[in-house]
Amino acid sequence: MAMDTVAESERWQLAGLTLSSRLIVGTARYPSPQIMLDALRASGTELVTVALRRVSVGADSENLYRILKDHGYQILPNTAGCYTAEEAVRTARLAREAGIGDLVKLEVIGDQKTLFPDVPATIEAARILVREGFAVLPYINDDPIAAKQLEAIGCAAVMPLAAPIGSGLGIRNPYNIRIILEQSRVPVIVDAGVGTASDAAEAMELGCDAVLMNTAIAGAKDPILMAEAMRLGVEAGRKAFLAGRIPRKLYATASSPIEGLLS
Repeated sequence: MAMDTVAESERWQLAGLTLSSRLIVGTARYPSPQIMLDALRASGTELVTVALRRVSVGADSENLYRILKDHGYQILPNTAGCYTAEEAVRTARLAREAGIGDLVKLEVIGDQKTLFPDVPATIEAARILVREGFAVLPYINDDPIAAKQLEAIGCAAVMPLAAPIGSGLGIRNPYNIRIILEQSRVPVIVDAGVGTASDAAEAMELGCDAVLMNTAIAGAKDPILMAEAMRLGVEAGRKAFLAGRIPRKLYATASSPIEGLLS
């Protein structure tokens, strides 16, 4: 198969968007706006997240949304910092009224120390937002039951965490992620806890549709170089998944068998 045909076939759908990159990147905590823009470019991302409660959505010429739009990025607003379903729903509604759109990453945090999601509140908010026409991408624990419930509600994807937000621990429970992948008919995006390129590759090797990250890039000593590494990690992991790895075995198998050779 020709390389351009492969690239064409690897485009994927998320809530009506057609994307080539499977890396979604956040826009917080960078040393400067220019480093953020340079890192986004190096990552190859097309879809970037912005916390609705942490930025202005007005007409200011320095508005982050306008800057990102001017650079050609699709914006995924998120409800980070919300601790109740009511807060999250209100924040999403305000974003839509400001013209940002119907796509939203839903975060309802249940604990300030761990930043784990409040799953019942997330389900409650998702039910309301889906009913109101939002394309909802919920941040959840690596919980197959919650993932199934949110898909049944009508969420456009499910986004299980790899580890706590900003921890850099990588995927702590690949087995639950595999169960979520087996049962899901919507995109599965690993969100939170990725620390380095091998973590991103592992998520993609499991069969995830994409990886979302912020701190792993923004907090690196060299965010731009780490962004490039994450891009390559996602690409390598995806290709490895498509290629199909060999089975794991307890004992060796000779790579150069001797059967049939003359003695």
